[in-house]
Amino acid sequence: MTILALGDSLTAGYDLPPDDAFPVRLEKTLRTRGHDVRLVNAGVSGDTTAGGLARLEWLLSGETPDAVIVELGANDALRGLPPAKAEENLAAILKILQDRGIPVLLAGMMAPRNLGPEYVAAFDGLYPRLAERFDVPLYPFFLEGVALQDRYLLSDGLHPNADGVQVIVDNILPHVEALIERARRAGG
Repeated sequence: MTILALGDSLTAGYDLPPDDAFPVRLEKTLRTRGHDVRLVNAGVSGDTTAGGLARLEWLLSGETPDAVIVELGANDALRGLPPAKAEENLAAILKILQDRGIPVLLAGMMAPRNLGPEYVAAFDGLYPRLAERFDVPLYPFFLEGVALQDRYLLSDGLHPNADGVQVIVDNILPHVEALIERARRAGG
């Protein structure tokens, strides 16, 4: 089974050795749990939801993955881009995947709190709205247990270190195992 991890630097493994990137660590963990899976790292540092959308058709033009983890939006928020545009881009991504019958796990993000309560409410709310609209499972916050925890972050205070990546893997693991089961039922 092939799982495409579509994301930004948090997926790509920014400033980490390749073996510590999220998809590599997740694949290793899943394999130790008996899952015959291959994760494809489709993370691009600096990518926004628009960038992910622009790359998606190309990513799907080769081997079609059995499932996709969508982890995008952090850079939209860091740049203060309109939440409505991020939601529109993510909706387009989810529609493309849905139209192709590819099961998805949507990984949510949270806006930096210094952008103000209106921006935060609009941005943070887009992930639950999309999950409901497209009837896809939502992992509410990709950086759960890692964000603002110095021991799990690189010196930039934004990106996870190797220990932080393992926390992400451990936290998201039940959701990914459920995604694998949905993909199996869908014929993946």
